[in-house]
Amino acid sequence: MIVDFQHHYTPPELMERGGAGILRLDQHGNPNYKFNPLLADLPAHIRMMDRAGIDLAVLSCGSGFDQPDLATCRLINDRMWQAERDYPGRFIGLAHVPALDPQAGPAELKRCAVELGFPGVVMASELQGQPLDAGTLRALWKACADIGLYVFIHPLPRVIAWPQMYADDLGRMLGWEFSLMVATVRLINSRLLDELPTLKIQMSHFAGGIGRYLPRIRGLQDREQNGTAAIPMHGRQPRRPFDHYLQHRFFYDCCGWSGPDYAAERGAAWMRSGLDELPSSQVVFATDYPQAVQDDDEVVAYVNALRALGTEAQSIVDGANAEKLIPGLGLRLKHAVV
Repeated sequence: MIVDFQHHYTPPELMERGGAGILRLDQHGNPNYKFNPLLADLPAHIRMMDRAGIDLAVLSCGSGFDQPDLATCRLINDRMWQAERDYPGRFIGLAHVPALDPQAGPAELKRCAVELGFPGVVMASELQGQPLDAGTLRALWKACADIGLYVFIHPLPRVIAWPQMYADDLGRMLGWEFSLMVATVRLINSRLLDELPTLKIQMSHFAGGIGRYLPRIRGLQDREQNGTAAIPMHGRQPRRPFDHYLQHRFFYDCCGWSGPDYAAERGAAWMRSGLDELPSSQVVFATDYPQAVQDDDEVVAYVNALRALGTEAQSIVDGANAEKLIPGLGLRLKHAVV
């Protein structure tokens, strides 16, 4: 079974209008999200999935990654739930919640888990400018662990507030991946994972391609050697070796490359790079459809190229790790509402 763990859907009510794909700009003129018409076209999603051999897609919505408005979150969640019913056994929704609201966030999280049956929740790599290890989020993280929901971390839906990023589409090109790496390191050093041993987190894009930076990260994690051991906020250390968390506590998805052409080659190269440092046992398949890749033929080529990489990639594409994030997945699909 092939399960796509990063598959984007936007309810028609939330699509920005005008033209064949609106590129949203921020107040500084930086592109931060593209409203591709395919985002709202679920029949097109099914057509692509059938052609590529993708059995199931886990849905998330860009308008809900860092959404403070409860009504908008509820709309997204209800449309995700409706998609599950309209296409039995093909889609699974994730919860979208106002994460920094101490009352509404946990309440909507519980509604999604209990009433809608969602297996996870999506959060941006930063929330309203707050890092994911902020104390104000501790209760929500604990609620996720207590309820048994995994957390899908997607890049923040905006450009990092750094003027040097305000050109060349650097916010999307590099800033998003930088934000994922920062979130990964901060979550480890904050000891959140030590406090919540059952918490499961899926980091997008091989955690922003963190494997390429691990020699530098490992070196600077030696606080005594680098003179930071006694400096507040710079001397933080987890209870176990840093690599333990990378190898055993995070899950990663294998999308993150971008571009409409040569999807197979780019996707395969990205997979090889990620698996150089991160274990295949912690990686799940993902396409980033219909944002990074849109054309049906390109998705087919991507799936085939990953399979051709060998046994490690084969186990990822064929969903061997899917039930680690969604326990009882087979039973869930068997009892899908028709």
